[in-house]
Amino acid sequence: MIRIGISGWRYAPWRGVFYPEDLAQRRELEYCGTHFSTVEINGSFYSLQRPEYYEAWYRDTPPGFVFAVKGSRYITHMLRLTSIEKPLANFYASGILALKDKLGPFLWQFPEMFHFKPERLEAFFRLLPRTTKQALALARKRDARMTGRARLAIDANRRLRHAVEVRHPSFIDDAFISLLKKHRIGLVVADTAGRWPKLFEVTADFVYVRLHGDKVIYTSGYTSRALDEWAARIRAWHRQGDVYVYFDNDVKVRAPYDAQALMRKLGLCWPGDADMPRLPAVARRVLRSPESLGPRARASGADPRWSFKRRAGATRPPSGTRTGGTPVRR
Repeated sequence: MIRIGISGWRYAPWRGVFYPEDLAQRRELEYCGTHFSTVEINGSFYSLQRPEYYEAWYRDTPPGFVFAVKGSRYITHMLRLTSIEKPLANFYASGILALKDKLGPFLWQFPEMFHFKPERLEAFFRLLPRTTKQALALARKRDARMTGRARLAIDANRRLRHAVEVRHPSFIDDAFISLLKKHRIGLVVADTAGRWPKLFEVTADFVYVRLHGDKVIYTSGYTSRALDEWAARIRAWHRQGDVYVYFDNDVKVRAPYDAQALMRKLGLCWPGDADMPRLPAVARRVLRSPESLGPRARASGADPRWSFKRRAGATRPPSGTRTGGTPVRR
């Protein structure tokens, strides 16, 4: 599979631009599910989410949709991979397993000042669960703070994948690549406008790509030529395994449009209804850049891009939750 999506989904600047002006905030994930086959959950990086949130996110997305889950910064940024057995158990007990068949890869992002430490990484990789059954066993070792807010059940034993995103030049080391391959951990290909290392080695049977911005990190969009280059890379990677691509250039509302443009270049489509052979016409029109529309087209109710009907059986996510999108830089 090639899956292309966005990093997070709840961003105030997107309202009235990517999201229809009259779309309730609680339906934003539902709306994303009609346009993309995957999304990163960013809220799990900042704090432990609750089981009912994961359950709602599962219900609000169509069959075949996949979530990538960002690992807790408490583990990667604060503890720096030391004494993490209980925090890792709490992370998996927090409801993640309620995503069931929609649970995709885990993203573990290391801070800029975290250097390559082989022994610490080796221990971390050995702790990571490789199946939902292993994740459940780990979750059962949670501590008391999870009382009343844990979900300890799985519907099936499924394989789990992990990928790491590094930001210190000390990781440009063959020993690091060998360690990833040994443990079948994916190396995130991160485009950060030259700010941090961009590594292209394939270390597992899948490739995880994060596109933070072509010229200015988190802000600039991708030109058609730049997207052609990424499309060529993705085709090559796809011959070796699955590819997950997430756009994180959200500040100027570029992420959803660039994601859809790349999908179009690769001939991909994602109908919100599994029975539909291709994206509905309204979703194809969203591929247009917002800058290409004049004031009249943007007038309330007149913009032909905006037309969205609630799917039968869809439910609302909990109000007031901290979900996949957050304006905090990551």
